Amino acid sequence: MIRPLTSLFSLAVLSLALISSSGLAAERPNLIWIMADDLGYGDLGCFGQKVITTPNLDRMAKEGMKFTHFYAGATVCAPSRSVLMTGLHHGRTRVRGNSGKTNPAAQALKEGDVTVAKVLKEAGYQTALIGKWGLGDVGPAETGLPRKHGFDYFYGYLNQSHAHNHFPDYLWRNETKEPLSNIVTPVGENGGGYATEAIHFADDLFADEALNFVKESKDAPFFLYWSMVIPHANNERARELGDGAHVPDYGPYEDKDWPKQDKGQAAMITRLDSYVGRMMELLKEQGLAEKTLVIFTSDNGPHNESKHDLTRFNPSGPYTGIKRSLTDGGIRVPMIAWWPGKVKAGTDSRHVAYFADWLGTAADLAGAKAPEKIDSISFKPTLLGSGTQEQHEFLYWEFHEGGFKQAALYKGRWKGIRQGGPNAPVALYDQQNDVAEETNVAKEHPEIAEKIGEYLKTARTELPEWEPKWKAEGKKKK
Repeated sequence: MIRPLTSLFSLAVLSLALISSSGLAAERPNLIWIMADDLGYGDLGCFGQKVITTPNLDRMAKEGMKFTHFYAGATVCAPSRSVLMTGLHHGRTRVRGNSGKTNPAAQALKEGDVTVAKVLKEAGYQTALIGKWGLGDVGPAETGLPRKHGFDYFYGYLNQSHAHNHFPDYLWRNETKEPLSNIVTPVGENGGGYATEAIHFADDLFADEALNFVKESKDAPFFLYWSMVIPHANNERARELGDGAHVPDYGPYEDKDWPKQDKGQAAMITRLDSYVGRMMELLKEQGLAEKTLVIFTSDNGPHNESKHDLTRFNPSGPYTGIKRSLTDGGIRVPMIAWWPGKVKAGTDSRHVAYFADWLGTAADLAGAKAPEKIDSISFKPTLLGSGTQEQHEFLYWEFHEGGFKQAALYKGRWKGIRQGGPNAPVALYDQQNDVAEETNVAKEHPEIAEKIGEYLKTARTELPEWEPKWKAEGKKKK
């Protein structure tokens, strides 16, 4: 049974009323970060989608600002979320890959890691995480539990394998396992599986919970991290039954002459869109729209694990690759910023930003002090159209599955990708003239390839849990 939030938040809201009455809260916006899971750059109508309907997000873009050069923290979910929370790039953040099955402790934040939630909580914000976490769990990974890292309240999935199933038989409320009436066939470890009797769709519950949190927290500044699971596939269901897009219904796609996987994929995205529409309407009804910055984005590029037809939807848009790629199809994601009266409506920004910038931006907006030595640049000047916008010289990513790869974006134009050790060649792509990254121009621009190669040698810090494969293999040979 889903309990109301009133009892959970009433004391906190009353204690923060003093901040509101002082006038300080009126100067600081509420912050809502809404994140889809495996949604591609081209999956939304406002970013070029032609088949799937997303009217609410399209309206959000018309009423706000589209970021067309915005990047996820990583090409898979756990490290991308770690970058988002810590403001540290992929080579310096705590969690750098999806290794929960083999080493759960490596996929957890540790004591002393500073998150955006902690920074905002210390600044007087009420903080909540609703949906998928992926940076800690009960047992060996308990150092990363959400409420140990700045969240006052948590409702959702702790580990990402459990989150594959959209109809789980339990969810976590803080540190309490709350049963649901779905009947689940378990597959593998960490809560993975699929429902044979599907009643409660997790993201429906999350949407209700997110809206309730906003209602309960409206009298003092709040930060809501709403981390949806859709349109991620149920990987186990796809392997067992051939269809990883398990939804309550196919909505407007019911009568389409498509395979069920395609119907389910499209239905998840349109359902997601409806949740965002409900949040926008609630903020307007509650008189919070002009007091609230809402960011919508995705944790990485699109997947193909539901076994749906990628060519039907073209989810990567003009870019090459999908999830697990270091080309832009795997890491460039849609991003919309909505703040009526503050963010100019109907604008497109080419400012190059990424997940780590959220910590610096949130702290800037909240009047809070961001940690030193993070890889985060506030994009507040871009949002508000005032002040000087600082730029990144480099953005950085790495990937540990199937060998070790690194990538860097230099001055927002030049993408370098290297596979192997520090002496491996760098493939160079000029994104200004080749957005699909089809032509390696390292020979034509050796000085830029060399500059990126030198940066890749020093960009990352060493963590035993995330030692590059080439380095580990070198130790074995010795």
